[in-house]
Amino acid sequence: MRAATGIASLEDIRQTESAPHAAFMPHADVLDALEDAARQHPQRRAITFIRSADPSEAPLHWTHAQMVAQVRRAARAFTALCGDDEPRVAFLLPAIPEAYFTLWGAEAAGVACPINYLLGEAHIAELIDAARVNVLVALGPNPELDIWSRVPGLRERCRSLAHVIAVGAGGAGGQAQEPAGALDFDELLARQSDAPLQRAREPDAHRIAALFHTGGTTGRPKLAQHTHGNQLHAAWGAARMYGTTAHDVVLNGFPLFHVAGSFVYGLSTLLAGGEVVLPTLQGLRNTAFMQAYWRFVALHGVTLLAAVPTVMSTLLGVATQGEDLSRVRCLLTGGSPLPTDLADAFEQKTGIAVRNILGMTECGGVIAIEPAGAPRVAGSVGWPLPFTRVRVADDTGAPLAGGQEGILQIQGPNVGPGYTDAGNNAGVLVEGGWLVTGDVGRIDAQGRVFVTGRSKDLIIRSSHNIDPVVIEDALMAHPDVLLAAAVGAPDEYAGEVPVAYVSLRAGRTVDSEALAAFAQARIPERPAYPKAIFILDALPVTAIGKLYKPTLRAMAIRWVVEDRLARSALASKVEVDVRAEGKGLVVHCTLAGGGPDAAAQVRQLLGAFALNCRLHDVEGAGA
Repeated sequence: MRAATGIASLEDIRQTESAPHAAFMPHADVLDALEDAARQHPQRRAITFIRSADPSEAPLHWTHAQMVAQVRRAARAFTALCGDDEPRVAFLLPAIPEAYFTLWGAEAAGVACPINYLLGEAHIAELIDAARVNVLVALGPNPELDIWSRVPGLRERCRSLAHVIAVGAGGAGGQAQEPAGALDFDELLARQSDAPLQRAREPDAHRIAALFHTGGTTGRPKLAQHTHGNQLHAAWGAARMYGTTAHDVVLNGFPLFHVAGSFVYGLSTLLAGGEVVLPTLQGLRNTAFMQAYWRFVALHGVTLLAAVPTVMSTLLGVATQGEDLSRVRCLLTGGSPLPTDLADAFEQKTGIAVRNILGMTECGGVIAIEPAGAPRVAGSVGWPLPFTRVRVADDTGAPLAGGQEGILQIQGPNVGPGYTDAGNNAGVLVEGGWLVTGDVGRIDAQGRVFVTGRSKDLIIRSSHNIDPVVIEDALMAHPDVLLAAAVGAPDEYAGEVPVAYVSLRAGRTVDSEALAAFAQARIPERPAYPKAIFILDALPVTAIGKLYKPTLRAMAIRWVVEDRLARSALASKVEVDVRAEGKGLVVHCTLAGGGPDAAAQVRQLLGAFALNCRLHDVEGAGA
């Protein structure tokens, strides 16, 4: 594969599209593409694992040749274990080198199924069963991160699960142990040849490579299928938009059950011959590592940072100590709304450019990117990848003219073939191969995409997808609850947090605290715990009795804004109203006094949120 030439304009994208797609991405198989990168850059570093938050402790390194050798060994190991059956490999691993070897090895041999290791045992079991997994790779007993305690229960619950592999001391920094009945990852791979694989079939871009779980609307397991072509197009498109080369080093703390970690920042860098630096077993959750973040950036010659907006906020509070950050050319972000004021503040404090992205699990993680070589435009998520089309449609699916706001739909080689349960495709994959994102947005005259809201129920907390049905079902199980609805409330740090609204049965008096305790015992993951529960006399419904969540979203926005105003002693000076305008919600703040200083304080407060806000003076004119 030739070196990545950076795309910096819409003209560059159209020029790329003037040649056949095969000239853009010549490979049809992920391993084939990684092998090509290793042939070109055999001795360049591919993966660096920072074992400790102590910068003096030597990290572990794998060159591109060494990484591909481990992937080959993993593929052979999975094939040998499964015999005539196709390997279907799930893994419960943090962002460590073994996760990379497992993902690409599983895809070369069969189908990979990365699973969020923070989920509860029952939820993980449902995903394993839905994916018909026969091999599970999990982090063995480890004092830093407990994943293994769920494995015995998974063995009992999941009938298809034939083999369990434990990642022990090795590169993960855990304690060397021999979990009963489990194979040791390092020993298993060491017994395999690292010679090039003899393929029983030709590389096929349409072959299913992986199943990634995602939030749905039913509360049941929802597995999005990726083909090899989907992943390669998304990853190489990201590399081109970022201008990634073999000299780039990305600090990637995203886990591989998240498409950003796997493809947007991981595979994209590896295909270009670059280096992926993994920040300790706990990733960016490692407080000690975050306090030394800039030192590690300088120490490893990092050129690209990858972080959700919440991490950006954290980094604003981490002081530099004279480190040389001159090699850092960009911070790449996405996964949740990016407040313009946060991007401005980060750029002003660090001198590092910020670039945004729009992605979905269902399309390899990438739809549109703000190119590293183009100016940042406030509110934009950039241009669609080459050969990818984005259009705006109305509620019936009919395309709208340029500049109008509606539901964003995507078509292109990155769009996957749908879910393993075809019943989930209804309303998501529509005629012509278009994928309905559920995001509300528009496209400007220069072709840039803007996201202005969301039409579907999914709540996104720090890039973590939360199905509101999980929260609603937990609350509805309480005997005093008549009706429950969960929505996302804006948050400066997490982008969104879940909040819930309930109405009670006649004569019942349960309070919010008791409901919260009841629901938490039934919600399978901590990020889905509602930040607040509000008890209303009745929930808003449509004329036919269907819950009307836009009213609840408006209530949640108003609650947050009024709360922050009260904390800033501005509540008495500002009247807040949230109105539906077009497809989105607009926050109107009317100043009742305080003059320019109060106006500046309100602008600063609202700027921390990814909200459409308007500030007025007491007469209602624009302030």
